[in-house]
Amino acid sequence: MGPLQLILVALVQGLTEYLPISSTAHLILLPRLFGWSDQGLAVDVAANTGTLLAVVAYFRKDLAVYVRALFRAGEDGDRNGDQSARRMIPLLALASLPVLLVGIAAGDWIAGDARSPGVIAWATIGFGLVLGVADRWGPRERRLEQVNWRHALMFGLAQAMALIPGASRAGVVISAGRLLGFDRESSARFAFLLALPVGLFVAGKDSLDLASGALPLSQLPSLLLVAAVSAAVGYLVIGGLLGWLRRRSLQVFVGYRLALGAVLLLVF
Repeated sequence: MGPLQLILVALVQGLTEYLPISSTAHLILLPRLFGWSDQGLAVDVAANTGTLLAVVAYFRKDLAVYVRALFRAGEDGDRNGDQSARRMIPLLALASLPVLLVGIAAGDWIAGDARSPGVIAWATIGFGLVLGVADRWGPRERRLEQVNWRHALMFGLAQAMALIPGASRAGVVISAGRLLGFDRESSARFAFLLALPVGLFVAGKDSLDLASGALPLSQLPSLLLVAAVSAAVGYLVIGGLLGWLRRRSLQVFVGYRLALGAVLLLVF
């Protein structure tokens, strides 16, 4: 792939990974529209690493607070919200278990038959409707610091459902948050934070897969370009979506998903 193609792939990954519109649906449509071959595992790893770095960079202060609170546990009681903050890492770990278990159990189906255009199109439409219902009628009184073990498990089960290509991990987790009574911004923040544990696991696994082959050093500049672009765009998207959700609903993304699903059905 040429530099322009790589940049376009990175832009699409950065734009769609954290919006509730399914990055998988866009990445399968992109080569079909432009007549490209699949970009390959190395480019996928670089793009996913970039969006993972975007989450780390955006939530760096929150993550630092969580880690410090966790290591201060038992010192001298609750200082500056330590008790609430130190719960977040175990809650994120619990919420990550379902997707890891389902990913291991159904990995072949997810990577094979489930990636058919029909499945992706109907998942884009179906989970888009779920997002619309959850956002319109879900209660909105809970905040991020009120997440408990039961909520974390429900978030985790929702994330496991998002393994269906086209479902959108961000979209499904945000839908779960709205149905559990969390406001839009808190639902999105937990969805973004929940991307970290699984993202690190996937990045490690993909890196091992790459290491098993001989990756030419000549590809390194291209891969760094992809990672940098997807990281920068992903960072801006996270901030933009959180700002949007403080003032507006998710219904515009629901409409977009319905249109995208229809396009996928027509194209394929």
